[in-house]
Amino acid sequence: MFNDFKITEGRPVYIQLKEYLKRMITNGHLLEHQKLPSTRELCSLLSISRNTVLTAYADLEQEGLIYAVKGKGNFVSHVEIIKSPSIQLNWTEKVNEQTFLADELDLKKQGVRWNKEIISFNSIAPDEKLFDIENFKRAFLNRMSIEGDIVLNYGYAKGYKPLIEYLLRYMEIKGVDTRNKDILITNGFTEGLDLILSSLNKKSGRVICENPTNDSALKLFRLHGFEIDGIEMDNDGVNISQLETMLSKKEYDFAYLIPSYHNPTGIVTSSKKRKEIMDLFSAYQLPIIENGFNEELRYSGSHLASLASFAGQGNNVIYISSFSKILFPGLRIGWILADKDLINYLESMKRARTIHTSTLDQAVLYQYLIDGYFEKYIKKAKSVYKKKYELTVHYCKQFIPFKRITGDGGLHIFIELEDHIDSRKLLEKCYQRGVVFIPGNVFHTDSSGNHTLRLGFSRLNEREIIQGLKIIGETLKNNYGGLEK
Repeated sequence: MFNDFKITEGRPVYIQLKEYLKRMITNGHLLEHQKLPSTRELCSLLSISRNTVLTAYADLEQEGLIYAVKGKGNFVSHVEIIKSPSIQLNWTEKVNEQTFLADELDLKKQGVRWNKEIISFNSIAPDEKLFDIENFKRAFLNRMSIEGDIVLNYGYAKGYKPLIEYLLRYMEIKGVDTRNKDILITNGFTEGLDLILSSLNKKSGRVICENPTNDSALKLFRLHGFEIDGIEMDNDGVNISQLETMLSKKEYDFAYLIPSYHNPTGIVTSSKKRKEIMDLFSAYQLPIIENGFNEELRYSGSHLASLASFAGQGNNVIYISSFSKILFPGLRIGWILADKDLINYLESMKRARTIHTSTLDQAVLYQYLIDGYFEKYIKKAKSVYKKKYELTVHYCKQFIPFKRITGDGGLHIFIELEDHIDSRKLLEKCYQRGVVFIPGNVFHTDSSGNHTLRLGFSRLNEREIIQGLKIIGETLKNNYGGLEK
């Protein structure tokens, strides 16, 4: 007995010993009133210090798992370990249709297996090598010294007030009229969209959006039972003529749009089209959910106002965003900017579901922002990503026989191949050579897009980008002939 105790480095040994003995007791391997080895015996047997054993025994006694008899030693207490008869349920029969749908739409499960040798164009997350660790530590220590006792306690469903006030100013600087509007802090973009979909009245049960569009949004629309109509993308944004036709034919509950560095195409909707979009939806009295995706990663051209800015004092735009794609995704901090009355309802929905977003995370992010670190970080990040973007576009043009390539900035580009090429079959062949990407059909609202693919370059170095694109190009030409660009 005790010869299977193994010490793991980096963790206090007394805790490991306590947990080992506790497991032995609760599993019935050490019986009630059984005498434990003396502290000297156990420290000699396990080659650990006597103080380690003394501390472990003291903790076990405090938890009521052992008791000490003066002059005789330590003994196992009475611990209820009776188990009821075991049964095996078939959980596949007990989960609902929505769960089956979520499982079916789960790309992480269905995707190819990744290993560190693979060149992966899958991700559009920020490059962790750029993370501003030292200044984040400073922000953490500063905020903890100011109100550590507060940020470690329960917070408010609406969010951490200083961060809300900061984001309201941040949106005002972007040109948004924040009068009669408010902000709700969320666990990233996805929770924000889910809260909105859970709260809005489903009248027509239809949503209109760009085609292709964000796959996470598509999953949520389908899970909430919405029918989805997609509008094709021109090089300067959604096709207005097609949008107008669809709005005249059908009723919709709302629109979902990504005007800046659109995911997956990377297209930035022109200012002219933004105005036309707002005029159209104002005429039809329809709300717009705007995904403020990667607006900060502008490499060239003039600033374009968000749809929320175009709305002025109007309240039909619900703006969702986060810093996840440009700063620290692990914090999972996002926000919804919308009409005050709607935010009031969403706050109650948030409280009912997740109580609140981590106050500690919100507070540290706030400190990082007000200390001015974000401005310095974004300048560096934009410089690095711009080089990767230009490199990716250059070598795509050199290696890949495409029909169309889009992407005005951000962290990815989108490629349209010849119609007869199946990007999933291409992925299978590229995977055999150590390269993966996201097939474009997962972003489409219908069954189209089989000949498209998204390439995320943010987490790859120069060598990986060039080598990966070369392999994709060679695989295309070897399997589909020497196609001309």
